[in-house]
Amino acid sequence: MTPLKLIFAGTPEFSASHLKALNESEHQLIAVYTQPDRPAGRGKKLQASPVKQFAEAAGIPVYQPASLKTPEAQAELAALGADAMIVVAYGLILPTEVLQAPRLGCINVHASLLPRWRGAAPIQRAIEAGDAQSGTTIMQMDAGLDTGAMLATASVPIGPETTAASLHDELAHCGAPLLLDVLADLPGHQQRAQQQDDSQANYAHKILKAEAEIDWHRDAAELDLAIRAFNPFPVCFSLLNGQRVKIWSARPAGNAPLGEPPGTILRAGRDGILVNCGTGQLAIERLQLPGGKPLSAEQALNGSADLLSPGTQFQPLPQAEN
Repeated sequence: MTPLKLIFAGTPEFSASHLKALNESEHQLIAVYTQPDRPAGRGKKLQASPVKQFAEAAGIPVYQPASLKTPEAQAELAALGADAMIVVAYGLILPTEVLQAPRLGCINVHASLLPRWRGAAPIQRAIEAGDAQSGTTIMQMDAGLDTGAMLATASVPIGPETTAASLHDELAHCGAPLLLDVLADLPGHQQRAQQQDDSQANYAHKILKAEAEIDWHRDAAELDLAIRAFNPFPVCFSLLNGQRVKIWSARPAGNAPLGEPPGTILRAGRDGILVNCGTGQLAIERLQLPGGKPLSAEQALNGSADLLSPGTQFQPLPQAEN
């Protein structure tokens, strides 16, 4: 293997795990690109991205342009003379001038089995859609949105308890070694690259907070998928006696039609809080009341039995709060 001179571009924790693997490899990281510091937390103080924090600790030069569309930013990147640029959830569009600047182009690590989910939220949309598997694709970037030729893939199963958080961690775990395998013979992988079948592509839209409100008229199995897809963000919720209750974990618990309106609590006990849905029932296993921390159903009942008693009904948010 001939060590490569690499630029790395990424921003969140998922990116940082790949940067860490590259930093421990034989390749030479000559620069890291990440998005500008953003206000975060209650004090809205500027906070560096996980990628920037790691790069600075490792002594790697950090660049934070607001855009790569300016001639100045493009000239600065080209002057680095990289063999390749590794892009992992960077969050900025790469113009053609940047895609063509490194000798071997730009390589993307994408958190889905392309072309199944292109776009901003492939992990969440795969769970929400009820996919049986997800995975990581190493891709040669082109001018399209996640449309480049595939260099390698690795799949992971999506089980009945998989959440966006657990799938994120699994994909980060399998993506880094797959990336290193590709870089060990990048020209060879590029020669064997496989074009995507555009007819099989779906767009993974960005997650909106409003999507997390539970519509109890839906099928219980669909709500289970949504609750797992939106854990840990934005976390599904519903209104109970005027209080916003977050639902962290639940499971479908029956299909027999019942006469109670959707959203009605049917039973509450150690094994869950059973709620009637449009089709079937859902047993809430872990929930969070306002101002509190996530609790098991049993723990929540110990302190809020009246609120969660049978017959109480979850309600939709008033229109003005949506």
